[in-house]
Amino acid sequence: MLQRRRLIAAAVALTMTMPIAGVAQQGPDPRPRPDLVRGPYNEADAAFMQGMIPHHAQAVVMAKMAPTHGASESLRILCERILVAQSDEITSMRNWLRDRGQMVPAADATHHTHIMNGVAHDMLMPGMLTPEEMAALDKARGPEWDRLFLIGMIKHHQGALKMVDDLFEAYGALQDDEMFKFASDVYADQTTEIDFMQKMLDALPGRK
Repeated sequence: MLQRRRLIAAAVALTMTMPIAGVAQQGPDPRPRPDLVRGPYNEADAAFMQGMIPHHAQAVVMAKMAPTHGASESLRILCERILVAQSDEITSMRNWLRDRGQMVPAADATHHTHIMNGVAHDMLMPGMLTPEEMAALDKARGPEWDRLFLIGMIKHHQGALKMVDDLFEAYGALQDDEMFKFASDVYADQTTEIDFMQKMLDALPGRK
């Protein structure tokens, strides 16, 4: 299974020079469409989607800082791509949950609400930055912002890969073709971006 995911990731190339489309404006949530559900799903599938929405939402917050925090041109381009891709995926995940009658986190939720013994607990998903790390990123400017962003987003993406790995290990998960494709795409795209960001980080002044 791991080898298959690595092959998927290796086959996907991130084209950094393609034109970037704008982020679509958010309108009212569409009505549920249970007739669109084509395959079985289980609790692990739904929990993955519910946890990945705030995970993506934090990445969107981070990427939106680039124009106001003195990011380099190359990093601004990367942030715009992250912003567009992850905003679109948030919409897709919320639609997936809505069509199946599951709890749908807000598009801008940056904490995952987990219910345990009837009590709601806010938690950060794997790789997400702590409030202190987000504050440090917000305070930084210029090359220091670039450095903290790359370190933070690499960690962030690695957390997403762990979430995908955990889903692949969950019994009965990924039987739905749409779910399998989405999780595989997340793994491939974020693996490619990690490699790209690591090269950017290594190229920063003062890094060996």
